[in-house]
Amino acid sequence: MERIDAVMQSYPWGSRTLIAELMGQESPSARPQAEAWFGAHPLAPSPVAGRPLTEVIADDPDAALGPAAGMADGTLPFLLKILAAAEPLSLQAHPTLEQAKAGYAAENELGLAPTAPHRNYRDANHKPELIVALTRFEALAGFRPVERTRELFDELAIPELGHYTVLLDAPSAEEGLRALFTTWLTLPSRVLGDLVEAVRAACAAYEGDGWVGQVAATTADIAARYPGDPGVLASMLLNRITLEPGEGIYLGAGQLHAYLSGMGVEIMANSDNVLRGGLTSKHVDVVELLRVLNFSPAVDPVVRPIVDGAVSTYPTDAAEFRLTRVSIPAGDSVAVPTTGAAIVLVVEGAAEVSSRSGEVRLSPGGAAWVPACETDRVLRSVGGAPVEAFVASVPA
Repeated sequence: MERIDAVMQSYPWGSRTLIAELMGQESPSARPQAEAWFGAHPLAPSPVAGRPLTEVIADDPDAALGPAAGMADGTLPFLLKILAAAEPLSLQAHPTLEQAKAGYAAENELGLAPTAPHRNYRDANHKPELIVALTRFEALAGFRPVERTRELFDELAIPELGHYTVLLDAPSAEEGLRALFTTWLTLPSRVLGDLVEAVRAACAAYEGDGWVGQVAATTADIAARYPGDPGVLASMLLNRITLEPGEGIYLGAGQLHAYLSGMGVEIMANSDNVLRGGLTSKHVDVVELLRVLNFSPAVDPVVRPIVDGAVSTYPTDAAEFRLTRVSIPAGDSVAVPTTGAAIVLVVEGAAEVSSRSGEVRLSPGGAAWVPACETDRVLRSVGGAPVEAFVASVPA
């Protein structure tokens, strides 16, 4: 068992305060701190005792990963992150495993470097993901049921949208959403610019409250940040979600989403594949995005934990990861609720993680790498205050 250090990712949407304050660093930070990575992604493996986790695992995959050694070509199947958004992320979705393998191979054939800015597939893996809020967390996630979206458009009554929203009157919800989304993402730039501005102005002037008022305010804000961007229109088709700390969102392949603000612990299959549809200065490939999108409405993407004493588990259907939250009273201890390879991340209080081979002391934002071969794992509070920690592991 060793401490595992974060690899910090600085993207323009990142917060300069949230991660810095969690980790007890100088705030505001010199650069935006968007994501702190704990894992073995080949583009940014986390250091463990000064060595990349990829190398540590490669020394003895069976000891490091146990039964999971065969899941992901001998590397850690999941990637754990702290995500902190001060501004909206890009409108995005992730491919299936089959799509990722094919896309990665095709772009390799073209000779694209893995870090090329116009590349869609940086690895050959899919990316189901779960994020659990540490602060109040705002997001757009999954297509809203069509009946509710019709209600939204009727209430906002924006004349310029009427020509397009009739596309929702298709034989199925999926067909209607695909037709409207595709039309908006492929409008000529002049038409698109005028339409986005009309929507921005109408949403900014809307005086109603409730969920429609929240969507209108979000749309007006996004449109002010990204004038003329088709993602502004597409965002109106998604569920507008507010998570309280401890609540989560799980997203499978092809589900469109954009995180808006807040900080959370995120876990996913070990991948960095993103297909973008707008709200970004990064590469946007509309054709490829439309190929991977799932247009089935998501009635409720929110994941609420199953609580069993000190341990809260977040149920998903992902084969690569399991995430649990552990809450420990001051001076108390809890058996770490997992076997196999794990990463223990502390988000509140001072803690000690121990096994038969030793122990690691952690402050907020600190994490420990626990290989599969280490047993009798215990997490205890050592600082005279309660501890909150997350344990990332592979499902048994």
